[in-house]
Amino acid sequence: MRFALIGFGKMGKAIEEVAQSRGHSVGLKVDADNAGTPPSGCDVAIEFSKPDQALANMRLCMEAGVPVVVGTTGWYDHLNDVRAMVALNNGTLLWASNFSIGVNLFFRVNRQLAILMDKQPGYSVHIDEIHHVHKRDAPSGTAITLARDIDLSTQRYSGWDLTPAPSPKERGAEPARVPILSERTGEVPGKHSVTWTSPEDRIIITHEAFSRKGFATGAAIAAEWLHGRKGLFTMDDLLDDLA
Repeated sequence: MRFALIGFGKMGKAIEEVAQSRGHSVGLKVDADNAGTPPSGCDVAIEFSKPDQALANMRLCMEAGVPVVVGTTGWYDHLNDVRAMVALNNGTLLWASNFSIGVNLFFRVNRQLAILMDKQPGYSVHIDEIHHVHKRDAPSGTAITLARDIDLSTQRYSGWDLTPAPSPKERGAEPARVPILSERTGEVPGKHSVTWTSPEDRIIITHEAFSRKGFATGAAIAAEWLHGRKGLFTMDDLLDDLA
């Protein structure tokens, strides 16, 4: 397949390396110097740019008839607009807050644990996430996905707040919103923890990325999976199909 890489920073370079190792070629690399170049002639586009550029890049792909994998976060308030854009153009788009296969399995563990914990009112939850200093959005899209899934899996939580983690005195409380603590430091690829705490004990599940390769590999797999499909998809669709 011939890939277009829209956003050719560190993640774009990692995806290029993975794509070539899987037998694909890169026909277009879009950075600040050629922003707005449509991915014409490519089989699939992989979009890792900036939140304020993502919608325009998706539109370019839809208008060019090129399926697109979207890894940029921070645009999710416009998801209904994207859904309409895909329908209008009979297009193909797969989006995810995180393309790591490990993270997407982590999401499923988080949902199952939240279902179990909803029947244990003595436990309260919070999320910690750490990323490199270059990441523009806080909290991360991955942390928001974790919080959303807790919201959807429980009756005790609704929405999330960017806030310090609960103090020991607050850990037995039942906050209405899931607290998220974000930290930006060094070159950390990404670490996310979900903590359920009671006055007696604590349960923590954690995913820690060692490099960008896991994200790049997942994005390449998603691009391969999109071939021949139409519609709006997420990594859950891909995982369900592979299973």
